[in-house]
Amino acid sequence: MRVYKSKEELKAEINKTFDKYISEFDCIPEALKDKRVDEVDRTPAENLAYQVGWTTLVLKWEEDERKGLQVKTPSDEFKWNQLGELYQWFTDTYAHLSLQELKAELNENVKSICAMIDSLSADELFKPHMRKWADDATKAAVWEVYRFIHVNTVAPFGTFRTKIRKWKKAAL
Repeated sequence: MRVYKSKEELKAEINKTFDKYISEFDCIPEALKDKRVDEVDRTPAENLAYQVGWTTLVLKWEEDERKGLQVKTPSDEFKWNQLGELYQWFTDTYAHLSLQELKAELNENVKSICAMIDSLSADELFKPHMRKWADDATKAAVWEVYRFIHVNTVAPFGTFRTKIRKWKKAAL
């Protein structure tokens, strides 16, 4: 897990990995957005739906805490031992959208996460125990808010970029 020294460094890494990831979808025809290939576990639409789902949750966790609401991670409907069901919910909720709509939604979420980063103090972002939702999300580990942002943006943008490249090799 990468350690960031500043908000700007975190945002730059998010934007860099996002730009590389999202550009992979530019040459995928809309007609193939739901095409399955044996080599990859997700279609292009499902790949994007996963990213939209997780980034939406990160934004919701912070928004709900700011409103004084009790935050349930990963979501109100699912527990951490139900991630398969959560991923299916992401697919059911978002994968019916066009690739353009999914890309636009994810782009907006990334912009909102960067705005969220700007709205947090350095302590809130980089020190532990600064957000109840971050403390409640892990039982034994202590995670700072930036770690949740990283594992729901930078890390999957890299991993899922590899998956979509593999899909493109098999399908296009």
